[in-house]
Amino acid sequence: MSERLWNILTEGFTRMLVPGLTVTIPLTVLGFSLAFVIAVAVALVQFAKVPVLKQVSRLYIWIFRGTPLLVQLYVIYYGLGQVGLRLSPFVAGVLTLGINEGAYCAESVRSALESIPVGQLEAGECVGMTWWQTIRRIILPQAMRTAFPPLGNSLIAMLKDTSLVSSITLAEMFMASKRLVGRYYEPMALYLEVAVFYLFFSTILTLLERWGEKKLNTYEYK
Repeated sequence: MSERLWNILTEGFTRMLVPGLTVTIPLTVLGFSLAFVIAVAVALVQFAKVPVLKQVSRLYIWIFRGTPLLVQLYVIYYGLGQVGLRLSPFVAGVLTLGINEGAYCAESVRSALESIPVGQLEAGECVGMTWWQTIRRIILPQAMRTAFPPLGNSLIAMLKDTSLVSSITLAEMFMASKRLVGRYYEPMALYLEVAVFYLFFSTILTLLERWGEKKLNTYEYK
């Protein structure tokens, strides 16, 4: 490795790490938090078979699972801006990632809810619980154990999908690497370096997922 390349990689370390910690990670956390709220709401609507809302939920899932995330980013950032609703790149990124991933997570949560025996609902009614109390105290806690691994995978996928937000001018980690490539023209080294950063963050999330899954399983058998 030449001294020039070493200096470029050293500079790239800081220039990628800072936006990674201040933009990429917050973007992932906020986007997934929104996705989780949407997923639970949409899954419960389908599980409860609420008229009209169930059809609206299926339409939402169909649209956002069937169109590219990049197109959705452009529609929300550039399209809404054209009709007067101007969002900052960060807000547009969080909103798009949350809505997009919410469609995928909703199916994970719905399948987890439907895996719970129907007798659990009937048991809740027998002891005087309302439908919502039964869902909140009995059904959802069990369903979340089943849905936890696929939701963890969705979180890791979202971390990597944040690289697409650079296309709407948000200065996140991948944007920092592209700027360095444009300055020094060392695409192989710099793109491999940013890939290592994504791998590092993904590994941390994977370890947290395994820890959380272990805790849930331990709690289940107490």
